[in-house]
Amino acid sequence: MNTALSIAVSAVFLVASLICATWARRAWCVTVVGGLFAQLLGAVLVLTSAGTWVFAGTGSFCGQRLVFEVDALSAFFLVLVAVVGGVGAVYGSGYWSESAHPRTARLGRLWWSVLLLSLDLVLLARDGVHFLLGWEVFTLAAFFLVTLDRQRSEVRRAGWLYLAASHVATLCLFAFFVLLSERTGSWKLGPMLGHDELAPLFWLALIGFGLKAGVFPLHIWLPSAHANAPSHVSAVLSGVTIKLGIYGLVRFTGWLPVPASAGWVVVALGVISAVLGVAFALGQHDLKRLLAYHSVENIGIILIGVGFGLVALGHGGAAWGGVALAGGLLHVWNHGLFKALLFLGAGSVLHATGTREMSRLGGLWRAMPWTASLFALGAAAISGLPPLNGFVSEWLVFLGLFDAAGSRGPMAWGAMPAAILLGVTGALALACFVKVCGVVFLGAPRSPAAEHAHECGPAMRGAMLVLASACAGIGLGPALVWPAVARAADAWRPGELVVARPESLTALGAAHVVLALLAGAAVWALARKASRAGMVRAVTWDCGYVAPTARMQYSAGSFAGILTEWFGWILRPAVHREVDAGVLPRAGRHASHTPETVLDQVVEPAGRLVMRLSGAVRRLQHGRVQSYILYLVAGIVALVAVVAAGTPP
Repeated sequence: MNTALSIAVSAVFLVASLICATWARRAWCVTVVGGLFAQLLGAVLVLTSAGTWVFAGTGSFCGQRLVFEVDALSAFFLVLVAVVGGVGAVYGSGYWSESAHPRTARLGRLWWSVLLLSLDLVLLARDGVHFLLGWEVFTLAAFFLVTLDRQRSEVRRAGWLYLAASHVATLCLFAFFVLLSERTGSWKLGPMLGHDELAPLFWLALIGFGLKAGVFPLHIWLPSAHANAPSHVSAVLSGVTIKLGIYGLVRFTGWLPVPASAGWVVVALGVISAVLGVAFALGQHDLKRLLAYHSVENIGIILIGVGFGLVALGHGGAAWGGVALAGGLLHVWNHGLFKALLFLGAGSVLHATGTREMSRLGGLWRAMPWTASLFALGAAAISGLPPLNGFVSEWLVFLGLFDAAGSRGPMAWGAMPAAILLGVTGALALACFVKVCGVVFLGAPRSPAAEHAHECGPAMRGAMLVLASACAGIGLGPALVWPAVARAADAWRPGELVVARPESLTALGAAHVVLALLAGAAVWALARKASRAGMVRAVTWDCGYVAPTARMQYSAGSFAGILTEWFGWILRPAVHREVDAGVLPRAGRHASHTPETVLDQVVEPAGRLVMRLSGAVRRLQHGRVQSYILYLVAGIVALVAVVAAGTPP
């Protein structure tokens, strides 16, 4: 099967899934998975052959000729859409079924198919009109998926916030494409590196694509949307749709000239997003909201790699820029895999217990061994631990930063702090997921819901196994995926950036294989020794008490209390304390909550100020002509005064 046939079969199957969505769940699942498998095959053919597939239609749509193209960069993202989209469809068929959600299950399947088709349109389109069309359709499809459970007020609020932020991004991109077409005389998209006058358009693209990617501080919609959406929707939002923001940024910085400071701005945004994203994650008690903030963190890691790729263009396409860019692109894949796995694991917990509050969970490892084990694997991957995929991509970014720091001049002073803060981010992420796994899966159940938890069904478990296998596969065989990553990086700016394979990549894979074998042997030996010795099981963290209770365990807040205090200047946690008077109080309560600082303390006050000013201006429109004449005269007098003040004597 060649690329053209694969793309055609994929399109036919995905369109057929629109028809099957409302009446046949199994047929829908088969058509979606079949279409995405064909898409995956076509994308892999492009990545392995280093070729480009182009389709130029004879007709037009929305006034523009239909032109689709799949090069190595778009094929790289098509692979992610295919894998996470297919796995999410299988998981969702069991998680969001008609029996549990009779009113919205069919609509959920329909909007899932629309989302996949529109994502493909964005990645294949080669003119601004069709790009914007696909962008807007996938925004609307994601909105309807986020608000499937729209009877809850917090879901509706999250959906409207997502839609408002997305349309601000769309307005920026509309301005970007209109100005681009006005200056070039065409809506066609492609390399335009000779037009230096287009460089200022980078700032519009950065805002538009940065909003969609969830770059700090443009992330205000992301935590609530990812937390309140159904878990398989959260997986595709975090694993795929926010990566379309990265795709747009990488694509158009490759096609268009950029300002000289663009690379350092992207690096700075990446470092801020990585550090503050993980800091906000540490302060969360809601499992899915915590995972959402880790999306902000990992988008920051990707931006660090992309930013140093841009910086390297000003240094003769240095090899360290190519390695950093390759690491950032590989992290697109890796984050999509392990974050989708973590959201699906969180969905399994929610499905079994009915709560996302970590302080109401605990002890789930015994009742949900599959979910706990797969979630722990995803947690190790996102923390950048070997021998999993997260370590490989972060290692490539570190290699680029270390090589850049070794060069003389101001470059070293930019690369060194970036490398240090990237290391701090990894350490904080590890601490955060130790907290998550310890509080959620270890210890004793903290509520009746956790006591009666049960393992998820085979469809949900199988979907998580596929993602976990991919995380382990990339970690154990990084040399196998390097050619695809290198071709995607080469397609960014062909011939301008050196993308050389690190000499130690094969050795890294071999070390990971040895480490995995040793870890497996150690676990097997420990389990065998425990079974032979008749080891007694006890509650984790019982602290030596004779009769420990669930209330004696670490809570989600207390576990990370010291770390969150370090970032109190930005987290601004709200603490609620209730203690009875007396030397030995009989009852007490201590609770803390980390607000959405940027949204609650910056955006919303600014919005209220704008509404007050709008109300004040509206009161001036009372219909009295005499007052309108007075306004006009006052304006003319003020204008004359300004002109007179600026006129030289």
